[in-house]
Amino acid sequence: MTMDVLQSVITVAVVVLGTVLTRFGAFILFPESKTPPKFVRYLGRVLPPAIMGMLVIYSMKNVSVTSGSHGIPEALALLAVIILHYWKHNMLLSIFGGTALYMVLVQLVFV
Repeated sequence: MTMDVLQSVITVAVVVLGTVLTRFGAFILFPESKTPPKFVRYLGRVLPPAIMGMLVIYSMKNVSVTSGSHGIPEALALLAVIILHYWKHNMLLSIFGGTALYMVLVQLVFV
């Protein structure tokens, strides 16, 4: 499928508009001087842990404990992320440390 110039411009404009609305919509709806509704504050408190849990489950969905390395590299990397995060409270360090450990384990130890 090819688009002509007008269709390309319209597509880019719609994408830009959607991006701007989603980026600035929260700031427009809930300015700094106004307290957000209780429901929005509740979502802001519970959604980040829920999304983190969902990402952990998604990343472990193809791990088999009955074959291959039995999920040991994944479990060790997950444990490293948890320990690093509780120790340093630095999200980037936790993610990088767990990823680096996982890569070392699957490339050098569990070959």
